[in-house]
Amino acid sequence: VQLQASGGGLVQPGGSLRLSCATSVRTYRTYAMAWFRQAPGKEREFVSVVRQSGASTLYADSVKGRFTIFRDNAKNMVYLQMNSLNPEDTAVYYCAAAQNWVVGAMRSQNNYDYWGQGTLVTVSS
Repeated sequence: VQLQASGGGLVQPGGSLRLSCATSVRTYRTYAMAWFRQAPGKEREFVSVVRQSGASTLYADSVKGRFTIFRDNAKNMVYLQMNSLNPEDTAVYYCAAAQNWVVGAMRSQNNYDYWGQGTLVTVSS
């Protein structure tokens, strides 16, 4: 299974970016898809996850109301729309896939089976 994240770049505070993650897995629709991020000098943290059907989502408190995760199962794609970006959002963003939706565990990296290579988002003026 391959996950390919893209869409990162340099953006000014208050700006927007949309990240994309393409996957090669045939059974994409059976995976929950998530975004994590790792800022310089910090541990990787959960950002958001969308359930297999797309009907349920979770967000980290730090991005709630600013970021939106959504998926296109016809294209095997998952997206992260990021608005009102601030310098604290600067990080490498990773997409990840989980075979199982485990209540209470979707914010944990340990629940994910596959990871993409990451795309760098820099928020700076």
